[in-house]
Amino acid sequence: MKTYLRFLTPGVEPFDPLELAKETEKIVCQKDQRKYTDFYATRVYRGIATGYACGCCLRCIFCWVDLSREFPESHGQFYSPKQVFEKLRDVAFGYHVDKARISGAEPTLGREHLVALLRWVEDSSFSLFILETNGILFGADSNYVKEISQFKKVHTRISLKAGTPDGFTKRTGGRSEAFILPFKAIEFFLRYRASFHVASMSGDQRFMGKEERQSLLKKLREIDPRLVKHLEEEVVDPYRTTLLRLKYANFEEGSIHDSQKI
Repeated sequence: MKTYLRFLTPGVEPFDPLELAKETEKIVCQKDQRKYTDFYATRVYRGIATGYACGCCLRCIFCWVDLSREFPESHGQFYSPKQVFEKLRDVAFGYHVDKARISGAEPTLGREHLVALLRWVEDSSFSLFILETNGILFGADSNYVKEISQFKKVHTRISLKAGTPDGFTKRTGGRSEAFILPFKAIEFFLRYRASFHVASMSGDQRFMGKEERQSLLKKLREIDPRLVKHLEEEVVDPYRTTLLRLKYANFEEGSIHDSQKI
């Protein structure tokens, strides 16, 4: 078995995100159970109950989550979908909120767990479940998107990391061929008329230059012009773990633009 990839460092060979997803699921998923480290409420989305889970299939250098991303075997404990729902319900009741989400991880890992959890949410008093994803697994399987589209309380936020294949590899570590997967996910969400919007790291020129941003916008317009109108453009926040990952990546401000390398 290959060594499990922790931090993205200079010279690391690009990886297949779908293979990393499988390796991560072996660590954080057991049948319909998944690992979580905490349950709490946050002020984002005007107040939302949050389950903090472990594991991701990308190694974004600007990621803010704790080190459960790099070391999922050392963090959290397993919960069933029903247990997670009950934790979220209790948090929501205690903080007087009616929305829920999974954070700190890629929630599409552990499909059986996620779908079962969403069934509990669908039949509950929650008004909304925010599904924040990098779109990799959705882009690789249209049936997964079709399955999610049955849940009317789910709104998906698809986060794009780059506007070019080269930029995708530099910032996430994933092979350039995987760059297209989140865009395929967007097409599938449109096909099945599921509620979603697109976010991207194009709001921070330290990481994405103007030319790459225009390339990203062009790809979105080709899919549907409305995507650009409602695009959520993000900037990188200097969380402690973000700064640590940037240090491992040997990041210097302005060094991640189109023609330059880490």
